[in-house]
Order: sequence, then C-alpha cells, then structure tokens
Amino acid sequence: MPLITRRTALRSLALSAPLAFAADKTASKSTAFALIGDRYHNSDYIRVGLGKTLGKELGLSIDFRDEVSLLTAETLRNYKLLIVFRDGMTWPDGYPDESSNAAFAHLTSPKIVSDPPLPKWGGQPNYWITPAQGKAVKDFVSNGGGALFYHNVTYISPHNEDFRDVLGAVTQQHPPIRPFKVKVVNPDHPITRGVKDFVVTDEQHFMTYQKDPKHLLLQSVNEDGQAFRDLGTSSAAGWAYDYGKGRVCYLAPGHLLVDLWNPEYEKLQKNAARWLLRQI
Repeated sequence: MPLITRRTALRSLALSAPLAFAADKTASKSTAFALIGDRYHNSDYIRVGLGKTLGKELGLSIDFRDEVSLLTAETLRNYKLLIVFRDGMTWPDGYPDESSNAAFAHLTSPKIVSDPPLPKWGGQPNYWITPAQGKAVKDFVSNGGGALFYHNVTYISPHNEDFRDVLGAVTQQHPPIRPFKVKVVNPDHPITRGVKDFVVTDEQHFMTYQKDPKHLLLQSVNEDGQAFRDLGTSSAAGWAYDYGKGRVCYLAPGHLLVDLWNPEYEKLQKNAARWLLRQI
C-alpha cells in the first residue's frame, strides 16, 4: 500500500476539488428556473402540473423553487427560461385564518380547538419583491432570457415597477372560482397556432393590460353574463412580446390542476415555452 502523507493527501484534494465543483454545477443546471407556490396556490399542484406538461412531455429540465429570496441575478445567470407562478405576498407572521388550507376547508371549517390556547399573531402580508429582484428579472429578459408568467403574478406588479414593466399588466383581482371561456384572439401567433377556444373552471383574473393591444393572444369571457365589479365579463388573459433581446409570455388560467391540464391549454403552455426559447 502506498504511503499517504499530509502533503499527498492535500495534493489529491486540490486536484479533485475543481472536478467535483464542475460536476456539481453541471448537475444542478437546468433550462428553466421556476419560482412557484404561495398561500393560495400550493407548490405541489404547480410542480405536478408543469412537471407533466413542460417537463415530461415537452422535455424541459426545470428547477422548481418556492423560496422567494432565490430570485436573484446570480440565480438567473444559469438559466434560459424564468417561470413565475405565485403572488406577491409571503406571511412570515402567520395567516389570519385557515381558509386557504385546502384540507381544513374540505372539512367544512370545523371550530379550532387548542389546549393550551394559541397565542395571537399578526397575520399581515409581506410584499416580498425587492428593487434588486425586480431589476434582476428585467435584466434577465432584456439580455435575452425568456419569461413565462402564470395566473396570479399580476399581484406582484403593484409592488415593483421593473417587474410590472416586464410583465405588462397589474391585477384588478378576481371573482370566486367559476366556469368561463378562454378565447383565442390572435390565432396566427406561434403560441396560439392550432389552439381552439376552451372552457375552464377557474379564477377569472381581471387586470389592467399596459402594453400594445397587438400583443394580446387570449381573452377570458364569462358567457353566463356574470360581471366582476364594474369591469364587465371579459379580461385580457394572455399575451406575448419581445422585450429587449428576450421574450415574455403571460397565461392567466391556472388555479386548479384541472385547468393546467386542459388539453387546449397544455398546447398553449408548450407552444409558449418553445417560443420563449426560440424553438418555434
């Protein structure tokens, strides 16, 4: 057996360390970074939904994360596509109630009993996006990255100008879950090509769209005539455009797994990812 001295051990470690570091960097690098999940949209159904449609079926490698502090310029440097599927709030001091807990709501909201009694907590939202994070998103797309925004990201826009400029809209909130139709208003775009109108049972998100109307792809319409506040029965529901050297796409449906897996919507999502990555 060869003699192992302190010097030979250190030399061996020095030679192997760069290789180990490089292998780790290669192993962790995927095409897309997905920031997902919030109080009202649990990470699991999003991971399952996108994991099937964009991962297994389209072949994208996606790093799913739910920690908002990971949205940084350093993180995004390793990716070609950013996916954001969450709102603008975290709740570090706890929720004001358990109404957003699906398991609890399924039990018809029984009375909460605790012995010893629970302490009271604030239950106030924290609007998490920082100026540096908004700039990171803007720079990422401006420099050639793709951004696929889903559903409730319009709730991030009120709290950061850079993010709002990239996304192109700000929320006007939504009514309770109910059926509505998603209409294709530009069938000639690569994202909508071959996609038919479809119906989902979902939160119909209303928003103020702030970009050129020529970029609109989808419109949501409540065909039962149910208006939301004074905003009517219809809202912009999807768009896509070039932004600097990169590309942006927003798709509104997505509160439930059955929405994400609607066959026509799956076509849209796959087309959107491919368009953002300049594959079509």
